[in-house]
Amino acid sequence: MADRTALEDEDVDIGGKADQAVVRDALGVGVAVGLSGFAFGVTSAGSGLTLLQTCALSLLVFTGASQFALVGALAAGGGPFTAAAGALFLGVRNAFYGLRLSQLLALPRAVRPFAAQWVIDETAAVALAQPTRRAARLGFVVTGLTLYLLWNLTTLLGALGAEAIGDTDVWGLDAAGPAVFLALLAPMLKSGTERAVAGLAVLLGLGLLPVLPAGVPVLLAALAAPAVLWADGRRRGRRDAR
Repeated sequence: MADRTALEDEDVDIGGKADQAVVRDALGVGVAVGLSGFAFGVTSAGSGLTLLQTCALSLLVFTGASQFALVGALAAGGGPFTAAAGALFLGVRNAFYGLRLSQLLALPRAVRPFAAQWVIDETAAVALAQPTRRAARLGFVVTGLTLYLLWNLTTLLGALGAEAIGDTDVWGLDAAGPAVFLALLAPMLKSGTERAVAGLAVLLGLGLLPVLPAGVPVLLAALAAPAVLWADGRRRGRRDAR
């Protein structure tokens, strides 16, 4: 009996330390990324959106890369429909995250609509990195809650302080969102095909930027994936034919 009690206490201690590690990592991601909401608030206000519109984007859309794409396209002179299309395209990736997370987290049906609001790059990265379902759920919740609260708070502060900062282009704050997104994406590019898709997408986006309306290069950069996959399929076919 004493040995069994000791083993149970040891399991609880190990489980507690594991939970602490997940919470620590989730808080680190949430705080680090949440602070960039300030840059979004400033950039959004600088592009002409009102305080209410800026805060509504963070409260309802809540996907940093799409938000930066939207206000960036508007600031560059793009039309609202083109800007929204580019933002929507970037947001589609969250649907694929959701497919994977729905299986991993296995949340109750009543909770899923609310959890869907937190399906973003950061919560997916933290949850998918965990070894167990319990740890994945904990990481998802802590990251989502921390990031949602901090992102919206810093968005408000950034929008309020936009006038005091002045020209956002001088500070380079419009690059904060894409920089965070790239920092999260880079470690996930493990295969040669994935790196080729990312590289070609960058070349298409940058190459078409001077000649096409704002927002359109982002949409056309999506052609990188089918192009690389088609080329890779042909290469494999030739190799198999030999």
